[in-house]
Amino acid sequence: MIAYERFVLDNGLEVLVHEDHTTKMAVLNILYKVGSRNEVIGKTGLAHYFEHLMFGGSKNVPVFDTALEKVGGECNAFTNTDITNYYTTVPAINIETAFWLESDRMLHLNLSDKTIDTQKKVVIEEFKQRYLNQPYGNAFHLVRDMAFDRHPYRWPTIGQSLEDVENYNRQDVEEFYLTHYRPVNAVMVVAGNITLEQAKQLSKKWFESIPSGNIPKKTIEKEPVQTRKKSKIYTADVPTDSLYKVYHIPGRLQPKYTECDLITDILGFGRSSLLEQQLVKNTDVFATANAYVMGNVDPGLMVFNGKMEKGKTAEEAEQLLDQLVQDFIQTPIEEATLDKVKNQAEAMKTFEGVQLLNRAMNLAYYAHLGDAELYQTEYEKKTAIPAADIQQAAKEILTEENASVLYYKKS
Repeated sequence: MIAYERFVLDNGLEVLVHEDHTTKMAVLNILYKVGSRNEVIGKTGLAHYFEHLMFGGSKNVPVFDTALEKVGGECNAFTNTDITNYYTTVPAINIETAFWLESDRMLHLNLSDKTIDTQKKVVIEEFKQRYLNQPYGNAFHLVRDMAFDRHPYRWPTIGQSLEDVENYNRQDVEEFYLTHYRPVNAVMVVAGNITLEQAKQLSKKWFESIPSGNIPKKTIEKEPVQTRKKSKIYTADVPTDSLYKVYHIPGRLQPKYTECDLITDILGFGRSSLLEQQLVKNTDVFATANAYVMGNVDPGLMVFNGKMEKGKTAEEAEQLLDQLVQDFIQTPIEEATLDKVKNQAEAMKTFEGVQLLNRAMNLAYYAHLGDAELYQTEYEKKTAIPAADIQQAAKEILTEENASVLYYKKS
């Protein structure tokens, strides 16, 4: 487990402190509990757009990166379906600069018309380059829209359409900021060569006066249970066919999520996985194949994806994938196979713990789930699950009525 202390400011900001005096560096990580799941139809992509806005300057910091670079720091951020995470690494002696910068943009973000329009253009260009003009770039727009009927997971983080991004107005932006970018909706982790008392003093100095925020969030629609197989054929100018087959799975904290994670570890993790060995190396249909779970807070998807060899079709590929899945369901999992994926999980956890930034981000993520201790308990649960439970979950999840399939065809 990652050692930490926790306190909460009067405005509701949750703060975790991880002391590591073997380094001269420090990390300030702020996670906002907002992602694309908090958006609504017609205003999609706002969470990702705000990640860009947050680097557009604030009342006392015209250029965020410049102010940070002056003290030897660096920063970045990411947005997904459930969270938006900002992280800053600085020499520990300059950690107060990070507190100042983050508190200023939490309270006084620059939302001028110029900044709004500038960042809108950046996101529109990103949308075009990565999703519209890239081979297979729109695949998960199509997959998500088919697999989900109601839940906001039915669009990618970038947004459902270019039109949504183009039509953001000042009211949309200000409402989103005042609703989600408040202390009560954030988790802050301070890690590195800093003491608990220093962290408390700096947190109170720079953050406690910020209003907590009390604007209610919109209700997130629940996804109804899928009862029939869905499929879609999409044709484009791409090198070869590609297959995307997804199944609905429980949310991150729900029963059987961890079993689903292990299913994809066995089937799709690494060169010795069943997909690699049986579909890629042992057939002339699959050029690549992989499997993973999306890891969403709400019920999400287990994904099987592969690109075909030239001249082979996505329909042929699905037949081979289905046969492999059925064999997996019906054949007892060998103890050696299960030990291998659990050892991989242990190695991954050990690797993650090496870097200070990874420790800080993991503490923030699991605290947002409800308890930072989940980082350890989730791992312990995963490494204790017996083969029979994994197989039972596979029988329940990997059914045709629970599947959505995209045949991405070469024109």
